[in-house]
Amino acid sequence: MKTKIILDVDPGHDDAVAILLAAKHESLDLRGITVVAGNQVLEKTVQNTLNMCSMAEIDVPVYAGQASPLFRDQEVAANIHGESGLDGPQFPESTKQVEAQGAVDFIIEECLKYDKELVLIPTGPLTNIALALIKEPRIKKGIKEIVLMGGAYGLGNHTPSAEFNIYVDPEAAHVVFESGLPVTMVGLDLTHQAKAYPHVVERIKQINSPVAKVVVELLEFFGFTYERVFGFEAPPLHDVCAVAYVIDRSLIKTRKLPVVIDTNKGPCYGRTVCDFYGVTGKPANVDVALELDQDRFWDLLIETLQKY
Repeated sequence: MKTKIILDVDPGHDDAVAILLAAKHESLDLRGITVVAGNQVLEKTVQNTLNMCSMAEIDVPVYAGQASPLFRDQEVAANIHGESGLDGPQFPESTKQVEAQGAVDFIIEECLKYDKELVLIPTGPLTNIALALIKEPRIKKGIKEIVLMGGAYGLGNHTPSAEFNIYVDPEAAHVVFESGLPVTMVGLDLTHQAKAYPHVVERIKQINSPVAKVVVELLEFFGFTYERVFGFEAPPLHDVCAVAYVIDRSLIKTRKLPVVIDTNKGPCYGRTVCDFYGVTGKPANVDVALELDQDRFWDLLIETLQKY
C-alpha cells in the first residue's frame, strides 16, 4: 500500500530533486505539492515548482501557500540558490498552472479525509503547516506523522545557531514541534552526510535523460555556491533525505529527544535545542536524524531518476 504524502517545498535546488523522488517512487502517493516562501519569495518558489513539474511531466496539483512568516519579515537564500531560487538550468515555459485553492486550505481538506494516513513532508519554512494546524486543529486526526527537513542539533547554517528553514519562521516551527504529532527532524547533521560528490554526479549524468541533465545542472550550480559560501567540497541534498526516509526508514538512524525551538530574539533565535542527555527532564517529542546510509541513499535516488 502506497504512503499518502503532501510535499511542502520552497524550491530551491534540493527541493527540486526532492520533488522528482517523491513524484516517481512507487511506494509514495503524492497527493499534492504545496509551496511556501523560503529559498526565494513565493512568486519564484511557485514558478520553480511549476517549472520542475512541467519539465518532468509530473501530473500532481501545485498549491501556492504563504508569502511571509507568521510574525517576522521574509528572508531568502539568494546567496545559495540564486536570484531565481533555481539558478543553473534554463527551463522552457511551463505548461502547468497553479491551483486556485490555497495551500493551507488544501492541507486542511486533504488531512480531514483520512485517519492517521497522511505523511506531511515539509522541506522549507513551516508556515503552511503551522497555519493549517492553527486554522483547523482537527487535521491532526488525518496526519500519521510529519517528516521535516530543518534544524540541527549542532551548528546552524544561517546563523551560528540556527538552520535556515527554522530561522525563517521559528514561531511556525514551535507550533509544529509542540503539536503533539509524531515529528521527525531531518536536520543539517544528517543532510551534510548526503553530499553529491563528483562520482555521484557522474552516475546521474550516465542516465542520459532530459531530467537527469537538469539534475546535473542543478547540482553544478548548487555545488558552486556551497563551495563559495561554506567551503564544502560537494553540495548536500538536504531535502531529498526527508523524502528518502519516508520511503525507507532503514536509511536513517534516529533518536527520540526532547526538542524545543528558541523563539527568543537573541543569538540563538531559531535554534532547535535538542536535549541529548535529558537534563531538562522534558519528555522526548521529536525523532532526530543522526546517521545516513549513504550508499543506499544514492542508489535509491538514482534508481528513481532512471524512471524519468
